[in-house]
Amino acid sequence: MNDSPGWAAPGSSPSDGERPGAPDSPGPGSDARPPAEGRKWADRQPPPGDWQSPGAPRAPETPAGPQQPAPGGWNRGGTGPGSPYGYPGGPGRWGKPPAAKPGVIPLRPLDMGEILDGAVATMRRHWRSVFAITLVIATIVQVADVLLKKYAFPAVPVMSEEPDLQELVDSLTDTLLSSLGTAFVQFIAGILATALLTMVFSRAVVGRASSVGEAWRDARPQLPRLVGLALAIGLGAAVLATVLLLPGVLTRSAGLLLLGGLAALPLLLWLAIRFTLASPALMLEKSGIVTALRRSSKLVQGSWWRIFGITTLTAIITLVVSFVILTPISAVALVIAGGLDGFDQQTLATSWSFLVISGIGAVIVQTVTIPMQAGVTVLLYVDQRIRREALDLELARAAGLHEYGSDPAAPPTAG
Repeated sequence: MNDSPGWAAPGSSPSDGERPGAPDSPGPGSDARPPAEGRKWADRQPPPGDWQSPGAPRAPETPAGPQQPAPGGWNRGGTGPGSPYGYPGGPGRWGKPPAAKPGVIPLRPLDMGEILDGAVATMRRHWRSVFAITLVIATIVQVADVLLKKYAFPAVPVMSEEPDLQELVDSLTDTLLSSLGTAFVQFIAGILATALLTMVFSRAVVGRASSVGEAWRDARPQLPRLVGLALAIGLGAAVLATVLLLPGVLTRSAGLLLLGGLAALPLLLWLAIRFTLASPALMLEKSGIVTALRRSSKLVQGSWWRIFGITTLTAIITLVVSFVILTPISAVALVIAGGLDGFDQQTLATSWSFLVISGIGAVIVQTVTIPMQAGVTVLLYVDQRIRREALDLELARAAGLHEYGSDPAAPPTAG
């Protein structure tokens, strides 16, 4: 029996004196040493292993053969071989279970690091297809953004040294409208990019490359529904924000505007995470708009905080990358456009030189960051389906591992 506090090994042997029929002392000729006075050690000790004191040099291990994944998927309970937890290498060897890895991720439930690593690995291995798609989308987004800033949303008026309440409300309203217009364009483009890149990332999961032409052929039948999904989500978010902010805008009340913003922000965030998997569900399952929204809601249910955490970390990473790239480009644009005096003359924010140079920097940033965000979204979708629906079996067969999950004694063989 284990006498250590807090935990007892299941199925451990009883100590001497507790086991019925146990002798009080070792028999003649036995090599066993009697335990120290007052101690009660188990009569059967663990077999000798490679135990050693901390810091001692470790003897080289004989390389073992490749471990085969357990059949039947990884969405099992308990700590057996078919579970994502337990001792995959045998008792005493805790860790992640072995799994087939035909592509950029292992075919089992993924942790946050594996999702991020899978997105980056796809960008490295298939950079021609990934960056070609994102470069086109980023260019379209920035052209639309420059035109909006130049013509649709004029520069925010400069406030006086002692602005009154009306001036503050006007400035806040103009800034909010400009930000919402830009955010709407980028949001729609982000959904489109995610859907097109879904084809590249889904093939990368099973170890297959995808050209731009193949990605286009795979995505083209779903593009009308994809546009409908993007408009439904984007317009729904805009309508919801408008309804909550409209009282403050109409009354030009800073208090009502702030209250509406505080109510809109958490609600929009909750809905954004709940429907974040709708785009890959629509593209990969060839479903309709309503079905994709329902599928996303079902897959996210019970995992909202986990998906929120991974999505937030991805946003922080892309924000840091954006800052590193945009800072020197913005400084150059500022100098070429006339320096800080441009802010006083209220011409810098709408000057062609500043907008074009800043737009070029934004294209570079989005070409790098959009694939990262899209890849994480697609891999989150794959991960949730592996956890809930044993998608690893289907992915293994798509990768050519035809015997994966069919016979515990038979290793998967590539077809």
